[in-house]
Amino acid sequence: MNVWQQFQYFTSGRWAQIMVYLGLFMLSTAQQCADSEKSPTPQAVYTFNTPPHFGNTFKIPDDNPMTEAGIELGRMLFYEKSLSRDSSLSCATCHQQSRAFTDGRAKSIGIWGQRLTRSSMSLVNLLWVDKFFWDGRAGSLEEQAVIPLTDPREMDMNMEEVVRRLQYSGLYPPYFKKAFGTDQINPQLVVKALGQFQRTLISANSRYDRIVKGEVKPTVQELRAINLFMTHPVPEINLRGGNCGDCHGSHLTTLNTFHNNGLDSIPKDPGLARISRDHQDLGRMRAPSLRNIALTAPYMHDGRFKTLEEVLEHYNEHIQRSAYLDPLIMEATNEPNGQTLMLTEEEKKDLVLFMHLLTDSSFVQDARFANPFVEKKN
Repeated sequence: MNVWQQFQYFTSGRWAQIMVYLGLFMLSTAQQCADSEKSPTPQAVYTFNTPPHFGNTFKIPDDNPMTEAGIELGRMLFYEKSLSRDSSLSCATCHQQSRAFTDGRAKSIGIWGQRLTRSSMSLVNLLWVDKFFWDGRAGSLEEQAVIPLTDPREMDMNMEEVVRRLQYSGLYPPYFKKAFGTDQINPQLVVKALGQFQRTLISANSRYDRIVKGEVKPTVQELRAINLFMTHPVPEINLRGGNCGDCHGSHLTTLNTFHNNGLDSIPKDPGLARISRDHQDLGRMRAPSLRNIALTAPYMHDGRFKTLEEVLEHYNEHIQRSAYLDPLIMEATNEPNGQTLMLTEEEKKDLVLFMHLLTDSSFVQDARFANPFVEKKN
């Protein structure tokens, strides 16, 4: 047997093994690539640095973990006007950062100039909210996003058209690829990105926050205003209160509860009752956060009050009695046998002062929340 024949004899089995292993390796690699295409893997989870005084009673959906890329994509979509039928409106049209993500209108205006039936709610600290809109008809930010997009009075789109426009835009597929591991856009990924961005809209740097955190010392009037706002009145023991904290309590200035606050004896808007189908819920609306309230006029779901002073006048003197009036409002008074809240003029001024303490200038100027399509001018 010559040398070449000996080499073939001793290595033939080993070559076969090598070829088998190489084939298995190539097959495994191909399968991994295929699996990657089938099941996109998002980026590493974005870690929130949430304000400690807000608590951790929030939950991010398991199927929509936060990522830097997802948040940035959501920000782009929030300002994207092509998501409306005639490309004239974006989410930011009714939720403007300079107005703490409201629009300054009593009732918002949708596509083709159609006037809507309610005012735009401020988008703030939504991470701690579990029922959205004035009537609570959406249970998540993802569910909430679909409603204005598809409402014929608002943006007048369908999700298939939204996807088509984004898919063929030339701009968005790479961003979806980066955020979700696929450039094949679908409705679920659109609303997931919007939800991620909106969860970052956290306002926690007002003077009130700095007082709570012990960073600044409150004035005598500020401390008095804070206590008045959060206190339920008990005239029998001479405990005076503004009765505000019963609905707008906690450092979030909302308990995310629903109330009939006596705007009308017969509610013109059914509110929560339209969703719950419970007659007892007639006229109940979600008590929104009062964060940046000085920037979000006009007030109430129908924008009927132009100023904070008008709001206080309503609660102090003009509550409309009905069978649906919230009990926490019905019996609230600062005087024995009083029929109204009966605040003094000084107390009214204190409560207005408190609401101004909630203005967070850094929130409405934060570049992370601004329109990414507009270049800053130096």
